[in-house]
Amino acid sequence: MSTVMIIALIVVVAVLVVAAAAVLNRKRLRAGGGRGLKRRFGPEYDRAVARHDGDTKAAERDLGERVKRHGSLRTRPLDPAAREQFTVRWTVAQERFVDSPREAVTEADRLIAELAGARGFPDAGHYEDQLDALSVHHSHHVHGYRRVHRAALDTTGGEDSRAGTDHGGTEEMRAAMIEARALFDALMAEQHTDRAPADHGRHTPRKSSTGITHKGVQHG
Repeated sequence: MSTVMIIALIVVVAVLVVAAAAVLNRKRLRAGGGRGLKRRFGPEYDRAVARHDGDTKAAERDLGERVKRHGSLRTRPLDPAAREQFTVRWTVAQERFVDSPREAVTEADRLIAELAGARGFPDAGHYEDQLDALSVHHSHHVHGYRRVHRAALDTTGGEDSRAGTDHGGTEEMRAAMIEARALFDALMAEQHTDRAPADHGRHTPRKSSTGITHKGVQHG
């Protein structure tokens, strides 16, 4: 074998080794990226996969784009007057639930949208963009917002909980209000932390006149 052929063979082998290394590196990056996204988004990762009919790659592209758009977002502080106003409005919405569940969830939906905007997330007029941003920073709680928004838009649910005809729609609104409260509390925090729902077990449930508690539903 001539020297030229030996050199050519060495070059070919080197190119193949480099190409193989690049392929393996891309696979490792994809695997690491998927694990990282799953850790970051928690339940939102599974919802994204379900929305993409089980296509993990499509779901990860979606979640990756959310991080690119909103990962660097820094929340703005709330001044004391605004904080007090949001707290009072949420309390009023909970108390309204007994007589007007529909109005209560509509106000809760509006209140979370306004509070998120006040904290520096996309404003209330851009629900999908706001939801995506919240999912990046409050992934364990953002589904509460999605759920209360859906309940507020649903006009098929029942209203007459006091008359003993508590329809499934009213129960869904009650559950939506409870789940949305976790996001409300997270947004009201001075420095947002995205804790799993299990962390709330450390707190004593707070019961209001609506029968809605911070931990669950009080039936009576």
